[in-house]
Amino acid sequence: MEPKKNPKADVGRNSALYFVIGLAAVLALVYGAMEWKKYDKVNDYDISMNVEDQLDEEVPMTEQIKTPPPPPPPAAPEVIEVVEDEEEVEETVIESTETSQEEEVIEIEEVEVEEVEEDISVPFAVIEDVPVFPGCENAKDKKACFQEQMQAHIRKNFRYPEIAQEMGVQGRVSVIFVIQKDGSIGNIRMRGPDKNLEAEAMRIIQKLPKMTPGKQRGRPVKVPFSIPITFKLQ
Repeated sequence: MEPKKNPKADVGRNSALYFVIGLAAVLALVYGAMEWKKYDKVNDYDISMNVEDQLDEEVPMTEQIKTPPPPPPPAAPEVIEVVEDEEEVEETVIESTETSQEEEVIEIEEVEVEEVEEDISVPFAVIEDVPVFPGCENAKDKKACFQEQMQAHIRKNFRYPEIAQEMGVQGRVSVIFVIQKDGSIGNIRMRGPDKNLEAEAMRIIQKLPKMTPGKQRGRPVKVPFSIPITFKLQ
């Protein structure tokens, strides 16, 4: 015979009910924990404003703008006296400055104005009539003849300074002089590597003869001329 089981002794018969009750309890706890709110303790502060302290603020000093006084009224016009027609008014008579036919006219002689000659210097390269070196009077190209005669004069009078030869000094001396309005040579200037070479160049230029002066527009003028003199040891 099979043993019979008492239905009251069956433990699992209400398990589903217990499960639902437990689940509902857990959900209720979770929901309560999530919805729980905590508030900080509120302190009671005195928020009333002290009106007397507020009114003690410093008021900035403002400068009072002074308005200028109004301009004085215009002066009253002077009283103009009206002269009656019966009174005589003296008239000012203006005499004429024109001469009459009876007066004698003095003739003034013509005043001669002396022309002041301007001290003009015209470079040798642009002057109309170049200075004429002695011996170039009949030459067609007087400018080329002038330069040839200058070179011949330098070669003829050239002397190498002995002191410069002993010291081995050589170089080029640049010479500038002016052919004056009377044909003489003046205002000689030079620059070179040694004083002895400059002195020799001065001596050569001073020996130049008097020339026919250069002319610009038919008038004699000063003509500056420059030439280099080369000193070279053999």
